[in-house]
Formats: sequence, C-alpha cells, structure tokens
Amino acid sequence: MDGNGRWAQARRLPRLAGHRAGTENLRRVLRACKDMGIHILTVYAFSTENWRRPQEEVSGLMTILDQYIVREIRNLHEEGVQIRHVGRVEGVSPSLQAKIKQAIELTQSNTSLILNVAFNYGGRQEILDAVRALLADGVKPEDVDEALFSRYLYTGDLPDPDLIIRTSGEVRVSNFLLWQGAYAELYSTPVFWPDFDEEELRKAVEHYAHRERRFGMTTAQLATVR
Repeated sequence: MDGNGRWAQARRLPRLAGHRAGTENLRRVLRACKDMGIHILTVYAFSTENWRRPQEEVSGLMTILDQYIVREIRNLHEEGVQIRHVGRVEGVSPSLQAKIKQAIELTQSNTSLILNVAFNYGGRQEILDAVRALLADGVKPEDVDEALFSRYLYTGDLPDPDLIIRTSGEVRVSNFLLWQGAYAELYSTPVFWPDFDEEELRKAVEHYAHRERRFGMTTAQLATVR
C-alpha cells in the first residue's frame, strides 16, 4: 500500500495525513474484494525496515493502527472478516499487542474474507523464523521439502498469492512474501494507495485475468495439463 506520503506531500499535507487517508481507503478496498469474490487479502502495513523511519512518523503509524483497530474491528467482525497478523510482535507496545490479539480472537471464526495484516513483517525475517522453528522441532534435513517448509511460514495454512499489487509506480517487492510470491503475478500502478479505489482494483484483477501462468512450463505443456 505505497504512496501515502507522496499523496500527502502533493496536497501540502503532513505525511501522517497520507497514512490516515490510506487507512481509510482500506475499508472500500475490502468491500470491493468481497464484491468481487476475493477471499484472501494481504496488506503490507508496516515492514521490519519501517522502524528506520523518523521516530515521529513511526509513532504516528502505531497510533493510526491502534485507532483503526478500535474504530473498525466491530464492523469488520459483523461483515465476516477474519483478521490475521502476519509478522512479529517484538518491538510493538504491549497495549497495541493486546489490541491485535483481541482483534484476532474476536474474528477467528469468520469466513467471508481473510484479511492478513502484514505488520512488523519482513520476508527475510519470516524465512529465518521458519528455519529456526524447523531446527527447534528437530526436523531432519532430508525431511524438509517445499510443502513442509511452507507450513512453517507465517501464512502456513494459506495458499500462495495469485496477484501482488504495488501502488505508486514502484516496481519491486520490498521484502514482501518472498517465498510465497515466487510465482505470483505482479501488477504495478502509478496510482497512490489512498486513491486506489474499486475501479483500480478491478483493473488490476482484469489485467491478471489475461496473464498466462506457466509455473516454469511452456504454453504447450500447460495445454496438456489443463
């Protein structure tokens, strides 16, 4: 969800105003996902590298997330959205950790849409955590395959993403779902996240629908698989 700061600067507003606008935009994107039959959405809210930003901005982002959970969790629960946290809790304040835990527990049985919030998340850190967990469980090297390793990731019980959307015109994955996104289709749009509305989401999905996903095979091979 990139471009909040630049969206604000273009309007001569503080960067945090852009982050607030980006948070507000999540509501309409969630609604559009439900309308389009998308059942799993993962949003990259705060990376492990974002701690390096100015302290004022980091503190503001934490406050915005805290306020969003308090304000939106009941509505999300009533709409059948299941909240999951993807990432680590180390470094997050105890009060915010408690709110995240409450949101997860409240919505854990909901089934209309799974919302993965990648918060304090880094793809490399996720892979390291998976390796450490495998070692701690005493898994033998010869028993490790892709399926087993995937189960040790933060998203272990979920399918890999089909489509990764990057807003604001940037064309890089920025440490996001490095393992899971190996064969995801990538879509970059110059639109800043606060302006990424239902129509922009539809454009991304329609673009995805015209891609040929070969997973390392040729087009001829795919024809026989189908």
